[in-house]
Amino acid sequence: MGVTIAETLLGLLEAAPRHGYDLRRDYEHSFGERRPIKPAQVYATLGRLSRDGAIHVVSVEQVGGPERTTYALTPDGVTRLERWFAEPEGHTPYLQSVVFTKLILALRSGRPAGRVLHAQRTAHVASMRELIRRKSGADLTTVLACDFTIFHLEADLRWLEHTAARLDRLALELA
Repeated sequence: MGVTIAETLLGLLEAAPRHGYDLRRDYEHSFGERRPIKPAQVYATLGRLSRDGAIHVVSVEQVGGPERTTYALTPDGVTRLERWFAEPEGHTPYLQSVVFTKLILALRSGRPAGRVLHAQRTAHVASMRELIRRKSGADLTTVLACDFTIFHLEADLRWLEHTAARLDRLALELA
């Protein structure tokens, strides 16, 4: 199923009823760096969750500004969230990655496929350096999020090296 805004908002609502503004702020604080969210996405998603019975409106108040609607999780919302937590995430094979597609197309066109791998490696190393820098002095949530990405980048780098060593053979097979 993957990360969805709906399930993330349900998870943020689980502790207590909240305003859409507070949900967006908490989302941005915890997840926004990797996956930004627009206010319209929050409110559209809350509308769908309400329509589907996963949340309900607790109150609507207006204090000198825009209306603030407070939402709470329903039992159906808790069930949906529990199902999402229990469902393992699928594996995305390299056969479907953009890098793999670029590599194959570069080889088929006679372009230097090594440049694709080199560019990707350079970008990954730069990303890893930035993530390592971010971890310095960060809270544990940030450190763990950075580590998750760093470990995936490390695996990607191994694949890039493995593939670079086999480019000539791959070019022959595609010819």
